[in-house]
Amino acid sequence: MGRKQIIKLCALAVIFSSSLVVAQAAKPAEAPTVASAVDHYVRSVEREIVPAADAMPEDKFSFAPTNGEFKGVRTFSQQVKHVAAVNYIIGAAILQEKPPLDIGGENGPDSLKSKAEIVNFLKDSFAYAHKAVQTLNDKNALQPIKNPFDESTVTPLELAAWIPGHCFDHYGQMVVYLRMNGIIPPASR
Repeated sequence: MGRKQIIKLCALAVIFSSSLVVAQAAKPAEAPTVASAVDHYVRSVEREIVPAADAMPEDKFSFAPTNGEFKGVRTFSQQVKHVAAVNYIIGAAILQEKPPLDIGGENGPDSLKSKAEIVNFLKDSFAYAHKAVQTLNDKNALQPIKNPFDESTVTPLELAAWIPGHCFDHYGQMVVYLRMNGIIPPASR
């Protein structure tokens, strides 16, 4: 056997033994569920919006654009509180219970003023949203429930889908506010 053949044989042996080790260490993938599929998207938006909220400095948290067509828009902190409040509203509707705290309606509690309080409110709202979407299953996901935003009915799955959609809508606005203040959003760094 020549030198090149020995090197090839050794390389194949290393690859084969590595494959065995990886195969033994890998666990079989769990079958996806309605809850895991939806929660994947809630986690995805959470990984974008929480760092964006945290990136805005405390002294700019009350920023709202004033040039152009921005009259009456929410401030940055109001955007964050609104996202969190709606997460709670949707989570409570899915769980068919009242929100676990006074959220002050769709705009969030007026009592939250500091960046730390508002970011914690946002983080806690995602924990509650995760709790809610984890209850979804093949039996309950499509059962009509009361829509928390009007008198219609909606399914828990539809409500759960609103979480990332709504969050990404406001995330886009938050990104504009960050960039207007010279801050590169964490997801773009």
